[in-house]
Amino acid sequence: MSTHRLREVDLNLLVIFKDIMETRNISATARRLNMSQPAASNALARLRATVGDELLVRSGQTMQPTQVAELIAQDVADGMALLQAALSRRETFDPAHDARRFVIAMTDVGEVYFMPRLLAYCSRHAPNVRLEVSYESGTELRNGLQVGQIDLALGPHEDMSDTLLQLRLFKQHCVSLFRASHPFASQPPTSLAKYRDARHLFVSNPASPYIEIQNRMEKAGVRMSAHDQVSSFLTAPFVVATSDYVVTVPLKLAEQFAGPLALRSIRPPIRLPELETHCFWHRRSLADPALAWLRGVIVELFAERAAGHVSAKP
Repeated sequence: MSTHRLREVDLNLLVIFKDIMETRNISATARRLNMSQPAASNALARLRATVGDELLVRSGQTMQPTQVAELIAQDVADGMALLQAALSRRETFDPAHDARRFVIAMTDVGEVYFMPRLLAYCSRHAPNVRLEVSYESGTELRNGLQVGQIDLALGPHEDMSDTLLQLRLFKQHCVSLFRASHPFASQPPTSLAKYRDARHLFVSNPASPYIEIQNRMEKAGVRMSAHDQVSSFLTAPFVVATSDYVVTVPLKLAEQFAGPLALRSIRPPIRLPELETHCFWHRRSLADPALAWLRGVIVELFAERAAGHVSAKP
């Protein structure tokens, strides 16, 4: 589309196009945007004339996108997100008085570790700031950061896009966790053979890098059984607190539960990879003072000294 034609485009048409791509129904879009159905249909007709393509064609009760519509849909969504961010951008952010909603992606384990201190900090220093947690991962997480639906991501993600910036917060090793009356508490295993003989509980988390930890343990001869698995790291400490199971988890998770559940821990006699936790954000948010403030708070509260520096995702 030439610059001359771009001047002729009503941006409201793109809002309607984006919504119809989501609903696949003109009537539903009209209701969501508080407009009449004829007005929504007319807007689609005007956009068709501008683009020179049908964009969406009726198929039964729904509208199906053409190839051109599929090609431009993500660009339209990204452009609208950037425009909205530009229009709402402020030169300064005063945490003591300004209101802002932040969406931070993290795992359930990350929520246990990060949120208590973040919420306590905001309660004291930023009373109008609202923090929300997203559990998105993989493609959904990358897309959320790309379009601005997610502000930051915290975790050991290894599949992030090159368009993201990252700052390493800390590294941690894994420990084997067990109840205080477990035989390991009085006689820690002095050999791999004794460690293998224990009854191990596993967390069926397929995400990298956790899967690599399980692979290393399996190669070392630690038995893995479908009967000895739980689906969440948060469940595991409660299981070992009332049984003779041993579970291998990240150190910071173990520290969260060791005191309340009277648990003990040892370093497993297996060489396991260390976990690196990073803060990720999109390049386009660099000029957002509110997000710069939040990143600073996260670094202040959680980053180890000289833990890392801001860099592009390698």
